[in-house]
Amino acid sequence: MITRKVRKWEKLPGKNSFCCDGRVMMARQKGVFYLTLFLIVGTCSLFFAFECPYLALHLSPAIPVFAIVLFLFVIAMLFRTSFSDPGVLPRALPEEATFIEMEIEAANGNVPAGQRPPPRIRNVQINSQIVKLKYCYTCKIFRPPRASHCSICDNCVERFDHHCPWVGNCVGKRNYRYFYMFTLSLSLLTIYIFTFDIIHVAMRSVDYGFLNTLKETLKQTSALLNPVFTVLEVLVCFFTLWSVVGLTGFHTYLISLNQTTNEDIKGSWSGKNRVQNPYSHKNIFKNCCEVLCGPAYPSVLDRRGLMQDDPAGAAASSSASSSSSSASSASVTEPQTTKPKAPLIPNEHTPEDAKPSIAESPEKSPSPKEEPPENFPPLASPETDEHIKVSAHL
Repeated sequence: MITRKVRKWEKLPGKNSFCCDGRVMMARQKGVFYLTLFLIVGTCSLFFAFECPYLALHLSPAIPVFAIVLFLFVIAMLFRTSFSDPGVLPRALPEEATFIEMEIEAANGNVPAGQRPPPRIRNVQINSQIVKLKYCYTCKIFRPPRASHCSICDNCVERFDHHCPWVGNCVGKRNYRYFYMFTLSLSLLTIYIFTFDIIHVAMRSVDYGFLNTLKETLKQTSALLNPVFTVLEVLVCFFTLWSVVGLTGFHTYLISLNQTTNEDIKGSWSGKNRVQNPYSHKNIFKNCCEVLCGPAYPSVLDRRGLMQDDPAGAAASSSASSSSSSASSASVTEPQTTKPKAPLIPNEHTPEDAKPSIAESPEKSPSPKEEPPENFPPLASPETDEHIKVSAHL
């Protein structure tokens, strides 16, 4: 039998989508990511087309150059965040899952019927503090510290921060720094474009007046250029500025504490318990260096590795299972109608329903070799002798 080798990403469970032979990994819901890309590229294209020629001529040619560099950096960080593995943990193999289940049953003992089993957790010590490792019923593993299961991607992600629909991927251990650099550079780019849009309108207003500027902006450059695009850029940057800058400030605060968004929302290191964060170095500079300047962690999925695919064996097993299921269903639907066999010689202990009736017993035809039995006198007995004597006296 010939087995075909396939890439491991083709058989990976979860709700991720792959392209470029497994090099690109994203969530299946990518509509908001395309909207993000459209807003960034569209706004920057309008800025390069309408404002940059005038600003490069009247202020400095470095303005469009710096804008291009910042734009390329934003796009690079967006792609790096969206197309990379955020730190997905592989699921347990069937043998490993069975072994873990046996360990859990041995540790918990026999649970009485109707009683809820105890939670599946393990305790580990990190920086002199006990941290609980929770069991994932989907991946069949005990999640490492700070890991969580993403319900959208249906995978456990190491150092899970959150699932960001704007980048079309989870944000975790392997792409968090790129996500932060994306939000930071996008904030700078938005402020940059918004500022020079205002400067452009102000400089035009000084020369021609504000109303004339709205009507005649860049009229001498091309007849297709319309001042409405400048107003559109200002509006997009204004409404984007608050959300992007606010998001960047929030993640800057989390990085300074070496904390994730998931931990902040759940209140893992705050609240009534007042549990200290075991991952924090109690120093802002050290926390920032660990999160942003730490080592690059390799992916543990091995998406482009080769594995054997046996479709014939799978088809045979599926057909065998279907045939066995059909046979079992047939045996269930067709009950046995055989009656208990009667003994060869019925007696007083034989039940009535087990005794053969005359209609059921076939008539045995005498064989040609068999002769009819002769009429012999009955054997002598005391009763027959007495009966013979009495008849003789009479």
